[in-house]
Amino acid sequence: MTAALLILVGAVAHAAWNVLVKRQGASGPIFFALVAGSAAVLAAPFAIPLLVTSAPSAGWVGWAAGSALLHTAYMLLLQRGYRVADVGVVYPLARGTGPLLSVLGAVLLLGERPAPVSITGAVLVVAGVVIIGTASARSSARTGPRPEVDARSRLRRGVVYGSAVGVCIAAYTLWDAAAVTGAGLTPLGHFWGSLVGQAVVLTVLALRDRHAPRILAREVRRHLPVAVAVGVLSTASYLAILTAYGFAPVSIVAPARELSVVLVALAGWLLFREPHPARRLAGAVVVLSGVALLAV
Repeated sequence: MTAALLILVGAVAHAAWNVLVKRQGASGPIFFALVAGSAAVLAAPFAIPLLVTSAPSAGWVGWAAGSALLHTAYMLLLQRGYRVADVGVVYPLARGTGPLLSVLGAVLLLGERPAPVSITGAVLVVAGVVIIGTASARSSARTGPRPEVDARSRLRRGVVYGSAVGVCIAAYTLWDAAAVTGAGLTPLGHFWGSLVGQAVVLTVLALRDRHAPRILAREVRRHLPVAVAVGVLSTASYLAILTAYGFAPVSIVAPARELSVVLVALAGWLLFREPHPARRLAGAVVVLSGVALLAV
């Protein structure tokens, strides 16, 4: 029951920050550096005393650094994939392969042994996510002398980036789960260190642009309140999931957290008038059926 409540809270918070980002139209390393930085600053008064009192081993820095690199790679690959390929290819592949690989990793690397009903639930969740993701697929037709060549090229890039993002999702899922369950780190202390690392890496990457100061000023002026809100919601969402690992195995939590995809898909239809509501609803039913089996 506790794990289910945490997963629900995480899903709602995850959907909320995704809707905020979509409504605001913000992206790029500087914006997400603001997100990670503001979250790290706001969490510091709680995380630092917790780290002091829990006295983790020096290895917690390595766990946090690894988490930061994996989360940053996920964000950068996802944004790049959306720029060079169709969202309708990248999104369902990423959100489908991520939980599937997480379950496989939990079995092979963490020694979990989910029941057949849980495996069936995970498969249904992945299938439902793919149905929802393909509902937003755009036409691959392109203008130009050889549009069919361009379409094939975009499809290949979409498969490559979507799969790579899915691998990143699985990697940070398993890494962070091992940090809080195997290494015994507190979810807040561990993820605060990850947020600090993410902010540093993203800032370094952003500073490579010679127009970075001007872009930073513009992003702060336009998007700072939203960046802070996204930082709070995304951190709350992920902390709920990290805490859930203490009550349920990764092979159940990882696919169940994709409940957020249902909420984002419904928001896309109701708030942004995105197409194919019937397919979105069908995918939502499949995902919810899978989550119900995971809860058995």
